[in-house]
Amino acid sequence: MKRIFFFLLTNLAVLVVLSVTMSVLGVGRYLNANGLDLTQLLIFSALVGFTGAIISLLMSKWMAKQGTGARVIDPQRPGSSQEAWLVDTVHQLADRAGIGRPEVAIYEGAPNAFATGAFKNNALVAVSTGLLQSMNEEEVAAVLAHEVAHIANGDMVTLTLIQGVVNTFVVFLARVVGYFVDQVLLKNDRDVGIGYYVTVIACEILFGILASIVVAWFSRQREYRADAGSAHLLGGREPMIRALARLGGLPSGELPKTFQASGISSGGKLSSLFASHPPIEDRIRALQQLQMGR
Repeated sequence: MKRIFFFLLTNLAVLVVLSVTMSVLGVGRYLNANGLDLTQLLIFSALVGFTGAIISLLMSKWMAKQGTGARVIDPQRPGSSQEAWLVDTVHQLADRAGIGRPEVAIYEGAPNAFATGAFKNNALVAVSTGLLQSMNEEEVAAVLAHEVAHIANGDMVTLTLIQGVVNTFVVFLARVVGYFVDQVLLKNDRDVGIGYYVTVIACEILFGILASIVVAWFSRQREYRADAGSAHLLGGREPMIRALARLGGLPSGELPKTFQASGISSGGKLSSLFASHPPIEDRIRALQQLQMGR
């Protein structure tokens, strides 16, 4: 679930930086010059909110490589037969899914895997050494198919749109509260005061954390879809069921704290509202009930 953490952290940072920048440039004073103009504020909030989400999306692949130390395999010169098999398997799955062939990478760590990238035809699939050492080829292929399904489903783009909408409301509501505190509670009658700016920044952080519940809910739903996508790409449910069962008996691989929700396995230590992955037993149950003919 660390990619959600990364995504939210990046968005919060961008929102706060943009908020401070706009304040320095006097945008806050402009919006409040003649009372709070909600229409202008909503447009402003959407611009700021979607900017944060889009920046996070465009940075995702680079940040994943930097955050995990993932080494991209040269498809023309794989370092071993295992690397050659990984590249060939991912490419075959991508061809079946009708997307461009992603980069394939390996990183050091306990059992986990992730996929990321702003575009379906320019993505990254990475697996940990722990995953490769702990699973057989059929199970690894199921995990790879799960990650390819994430790319084919356009999960990162959809996540960006959802995050942009959430960001918009975070920015909008933070400024409404800031205006109320400054003008009503503090009774400031000279444009906007320090109370407005302090309240806005505090509310953006607080509302951003609360908004992560919405993003986490979507992330849990996309895990079920990616599990189903793995089953359809491989022509059967059993490989993914066995891979999930294996993961359930292994210590969860910890990705860097800036990048988790793309992982196939999550730690499960957070509250269920903030968890980006459903419990493994629920995912297995959903796969068992999956109608393969559909």
